[in-house]
Amino acid sequence: MTSCKQNLLPVLKKELEFLEKGGYRETARVPWRPQFIFQDSPTCLNFDPTQPPRPCTDCTLAQLVPTNLQNKKIPCRYIPLNERGETIDSFYRSGTRNELEEAFGKWLRATIQNLEERNSPESSTGGPLEIHVRAKASSIE
Repeated sequence: MTSCKQNLLPVLKKELEFLEKGGYRETARVPWRPQFIFQDSPTCLNFDPTQPPRPCTDCTLAQLVPTNLQNKKIPCRYIPLNERGETIDSFYRSGTRNELEEAFGKWLRATIQNLEERNSPESSTGGPLEIHVRAKASSIE
């Protein structure tokens, strides 16, 4: 397993903890706008505006973005969250905050469980790591 994939589990666990503690609901950081999933989380490489920006390709989460969408300005918005291929971006466009947080939480829990099962000593599968929902991603501008 690559270092990037090894780092994914703790990143997702921190993200779930942040979500469950209401990190996307109440903040003094930017109270004038809604909080953005991943972008307004301490797991984001560019969370601290006092630091020079880093490319999203350096992010551990980049491995979850469909290949054809990795060149987007904010690629983590295009990670498929369910079998219908809904993404953070699609929820921003046509869902509610509650629907997004529910789908995001379900995706985080399922992905964490999948990674933990693959990392367990009982797991003898040596095949490729599949951790995101298989869905056809579409590009919406």
